[in-house]
This record gives sequence, structure tokens and C-alpha cells, in this order.
Amino acid sequence: METLFAPFGELALKLKRFLPSEEDGAHDLSHLHRVWSNAKRIQSEEGGDLEILAAAVLLHDCVQVPKDSPLRSRAAGLAAEQARIALTLLQWRDNRIDVVARAIESHSYSAGVTPSNLEGRILQDADRLDAIGYIGIARCFYTAGRMRSSLYDLDEPEATLRMMDDRHYALDHFPNKLLKLADGFQTKAGARLAKERQQTLRGFYLGFLNEIGH
Repeated sequence: METLFAPFGELALKLKRFLPSEEDGAHDLSHLHRVWSNAKRIQSEEGGDLEILAAAVLLHDCVQVPKDSPLRSRAAGLAAEQARIALTLLQWRDNRIDVVARAIESHSYSAGVTPSNLEGRILQDADRLDAIGYIGIARCFYTAGRMRSSLYDLDEPEATLRMMDDRHYALDHFPNKLLKLADGFQTKAGARLAKERQQTLRGFYLGFLNEIGH
């Protein structure tokens, strides 16, 4: 645990009881570690408070709401509230807690909140990087399996004449969300990394359609 979140391994241990459960393999400890790696990489170019970023990364999914829940858009706000409680128990200063909470509030795509601080912009970019590229493809189909979705609509895989429905068809999640993510990155470093992963994502989507004869 300490080495995964270096140089803030001690902070990670203190916050361990607030971390998400291992039930959801798309939002487990390995996800937090990947987001932390992304955040450090972006922060090395963009600046920002690395300790605040560590706390925000560790706690950004501390309240988990299923993807198909009507409360999904509230998940980030609920996590921010829980983060305030966790960091208050660690006796963090109120102003630093506020930066962490506001960063968490704005990280979620479904919440539609624009980050109000640099750490929030970095967290949002770092988290979204894990939703695209090879990892993003794997997480997409893993989550679809948990939701008992089909791979695609046999009659109309590209959803040109029907409404897209990524709750029932995994492939719909690509044009409905994943292929849009790279356009909304908040930092120059994040946008550059996203562009690389976007090519992987688009290549997979087009290749998938080609293999099924579309």
C-alpha cells in the first residue's frame, strides 16, 4: 500500500478504511493506483499540490454508486462529503479539505461539473485517462458484464437509426461517451496523453465494427 501511493503511503494507510471495496474491478485499488500514476505524471508538468492530489485520488471513489443507478450523477458529491469527514478526522486544515472536496466533486463525467482548481483539473484528467485506451476498453466490457449488457445490437450496431443505449449494449458506450472524452481534457499534459489513447480507442471501435461486418 505504501509503495503504491508513494510518496504518500502513510496517508494512504490512514485513509484505507475509506477506500472503495474490491467488489467493482473497474473502481478498485488498481484503478486508484493508475489514476495516481496519471496524476503524478500530469502534475510534474502542470504543477499543483501533490499531497492534495493524493488525497483526492484516494478518496474520489470512496462512495460507489452503480453505473445503472438513477443516483449515479450524485456519486461525486457524496464522495466529496465523505472525503471532508475523512480528512477532518485526520485533522487537515479546512482550506485544504475544501480543495480536495471541490476536486472530487468535479471529477465525474456524469456530474457535469467544471473543475474550479488546478488539482480538480488534474484529477479529472487523470481519472478520464483510465477510461480510454486499452485500460478503458477493458473496463468498459468488464462493467457491461456486471450490468448484464449485450456486446452490441445485432440489428444496428452503430445506432444510426435508433437511440444509443449503453446500459444494454456495451459497444454503444464508445460513441455515447468514451470517444467524446478526449475533447474535454482540462490540462495540456492530460490532453496530450488523451490524444494517444484516443487513437487506440477509435481503432478498436472501428475494428470491432469491421469484424462484425459493418
